[in-house]
Amino acid sequence: MTEISPRILDHLAALEGAVANLKDTWRPDDPAYRADVYRQTMTSLSYAYFAYFHATPEHPDWGPLWNPVYTLQPNPDDIYVMTPIRGDLTYRLSGNRGSAKILSITTQAAQSGSYDTMPVPNAHNEVDTNDLGIALGEDFEILFSAERPAGHKGHWAPLHPQAGYMYLRYRMYDWEREVDPVLSIECLDPVPPKPRLTPDEIIARIEEMAKFPARKTKMYYPMQNGVKDRVGFNMFEPVRYPGALVKQTYWPACFQLEEDEALIIETEIPESAPYWNIQLNDPYFNALEYVYRLSSTNGAMAKLSSDGRFRAVIALTDPGVPNWLDPAGYTEGGIYGRWYECSSEPVPTITRVKLADLRAHLPADTPVVTPEQRRDELARRVRACQRRRRW
Repeated sequence: MTEISPRILDHLAALEGAVANLKDTWRPDDPAYRADVYRQTMTSLSYAYFAYFHATPEHPDWGPLWNPVYTLQPNPDDIYVMTPIRGDLTYRLSGNRGSAKILSITTQAAQSGSYDTMPVPNAHNEVDTNDLGIALGEDFEILFSAERPAGHKGHWAPLHPQAGYMYLRYRMYDWEREVDPVLSIECLDPVPPKPRLTPDEIIARIEEMAKFPARKTKMYYPMQNGVKDRVGFNMFEPVRYPGALVKQTYWPACFQLEEDEALIIETEIPESAPYWNIQLNDPYFNALEYVYRLSSTNGAMAKLSSDGRFRAVIALTDPGVPNWLDPAGYTEGGIYGRWYECSSEPVPTITRVKLADLRAHLPADTPVVTPEQRRDELARRVRACQRRRRW
């Protein structure tokens, strides 16, 4: 039997591993960076409770994944949930699609943060309700199993024998008007009642929780650092990530500016663009505050210029133009854009200018956004985001 210390901190000693990963940040000796990493460690630790205690493969239940609290670069348009599963069991996913722009289900062998070395390949398959022909607002069921049951004529998707987790994301374009899905998952095989955990099991899971933040940052820091190392600041590097949505191309960059400067992001929009967006991250790969800050936009929210191009402005203070991306006090960090199933994938540009000279670098007919209009824009965003189920 595991020896249970009278001090719970003895079982959380592995948290120091996340702090040790400060060496891999852009400014490891900066006290502000250290404080941010402490906070990041707490978000990952609090999320890890759901990862290790909330559900089991035999008793699945949706738990929160990435969102405004449990950060590490969630897409602000997406709600992510997950549940543990087993590849040798049968599951029924059912509910109503709502009006989600995209509702996709992926299965994986392992959850990032749960292992020092992730299995390769990790992702197994991706199921998209658009591809299945499930309409907006439609009630539906999808059966997941190793083999299609004899005589089953409904929606079905295969489970890999090594499947250990199911991830589900639903993506909204118009936060104010679209309706979230309502979903449940059930194991259809006979299983015993959900058991009480033994003391050994509880301690083992707590100690795995303590390792989780370091494992996450060890995986995610290199993704953002790699962009900076390869192309520097203020330049995009399009990429497709293994295990991410197969129809999606990302365009990451690392931004940097001074307090009296602005960054102009400019791109053409593909002729067919079912979905695209752009968001700002901090230097540690966390999405910036996006409920109470205008740190992201998408194809439904953005205002295009009269020439049909998209232009956004990163600046620490409101520049009084459409598509302000607020870096929430950071003068450096990450940018992530996405083209999803688009007819082309243009690479945007970034132009660094003095804030005082901003309008000289924008089309002459760029509208003025007044403080009153900005307050209204932000208020509508806050209401819309809070009305989504984020955990």
